[in-house]
Amino acid sequence: VQLQASGGGLVREGESLRLSCTISGSISGIGAVAWFRQSPGKSREWVATIAGAGTTYYSDSVKGRFTISEDNTKNTVYLQMNSLKPEDTAVYYCAARTRGRTIAGVMKEERTYDYWGQGTQVTVSS
Repeated sequence: VQLQASGGGLVREGESLRLSCTISGSISGIGAVAWFRQSPGKSREWVATIAGAGTTYYSDSVKGRFTISEDNTKNTVYLQMNSLKPEDTAVYYCAARTRGRTIAGVMKEERTYDYWGQGTQVTVSS
């Protein structure tokens, strides 16, 4: 399984961006996909997860502003980011977990995910 993240860029506060995570390989074995982010000098932070039947979960810091979704015809998971703030500036990573294990209680942990894509930089200016 390979993950390719894209869509980052430089935007102003209040603007929007949509990140894409395109998945290739043994896609049928994927049970959940997440987005994480990492700012300079900080540890990687969980942002959102989409799991079975399209169930979505969000961190408190992005709830109401970000939306995670999937397009199975394109093997792609999106992260729509609205009302961006300077504190959203980070490298964003997508990650995938194999099917068959519950995501409940562990979705925020990096070790939960088996596959990772490279990051895409998001910079929000004030």
